[in-house]
Amino acid sequence: MSATAFSSVKLPAHLVEQARQAAQPMRRSVASQIEYWATLGQIVEHTGLSVSEARSAIEQYEAAALRHHTLAAPASVDALTARLLAAQTRGTLAQRVREVVQENQAKAGATAA
Repeated sequence: MSATAFSSVKLPAHLVEQARQAAQPMRRSVASQIEYWATLGQIVEHTGLSVSEARSAIEQYEAAALRHHTLAAPASVDALTARLLAAQTRGTLAQRVREVVQENQAKAGATAA
């Protein structure tokens, strides 16, 4: 396992407190929670999805991968980030994101009809 370089940054106290509260149920550290939010934000920003669409796509991608025994639970936020970036590079995450968006659009169309 390669060593990860760390840097200190100043964050608003209210953001750190929000991360602390969000981290507890997920059994993450405050730093891991902020890293998770940053990763999710990068995906949302890069794809143009809403946060709920991105979260849903990631959860469905992870669930499908686990069903097919292609990946184990991530050991760290770095491992999860690496997996997401690898999936993005292969195009599998982007494909799953497109599928989720199409499913959501179909559901919205069916509800409106």
